[in-house]
Amino acid sequence: MKSASTTTLSPAQSATKEKVASQGVMRPALVLFAGLTLLCGVIYPLAITGIGKVAFPDQASGSLIVQNGKLIGSRLIGQEFSAPNYFWGRLSATSPMPYNPQASGGSNFGPSNPALIDAVKGRIDALKAADPGNTLPIPVDLVTASGSGLDPEISLAAAYYQAGRVARERKLNVDTVRGIIDSLKLQPSLGFLGEPRVNVLALNLALDRQAPAAH
Repeated sequence: MKSASTTTLSPAQSATKEKVASQGVMRPALVLFAGLTLLCGVIYPLAITGIGKVAFPDQASGSLIVQNGKLIGSRLIGQEFSAPNYFWGRLSATSPMPYNPQASGGSNFGPSNPALIDAVKGRIDALKAADPGNTLPIPVDLVTASGSGLDPEISLAAAYYQAGRVARERKLNVDTVRGIIDSLKLQPSLGFLGEPRVNVLALNLALDRQAPAAH
């Protein structure tokens, strides 16, 4: 019975064989890496951006509000209004300034935190000082910050609460102001998510068109 013969490779031959095997594995891996990079990093983003620009041009561009050729803001990010002749939005806990999109976030204060209680009391005092004759209950979204700190909208109750003050400061009939609110009312998303609301910036711009504020 003959025994199987074995062939011993020299160190140089072994190194060559390992190099060939390595190249056989690396080449398809590099091709796959390059292909996926091109597909996922270039083609897919360009395709999605192009579809967005065509199908949803306003949203894809940031939902920007332009007036008289000037960029005023975005429907997606709130702005600070404190003058009594404007509607006020939700509090913003972002720093170093309110509604800072680069520092989105809430205060993270718990309901028993004295800092939160003081902030709510301060906003209540400001609302009552600006409209001392208003006996309506103050909606919670006027005295608390949103989770993002960028919320551009308030509830209809929050808008109606401020209608009397704004009408008085603008020398408008309160029904006219309420009509502006109703004309800009946004329905719940998908018809059932959330509640009816209004965009504060769009509301104040509509007010300025109706009765320009004195500056």
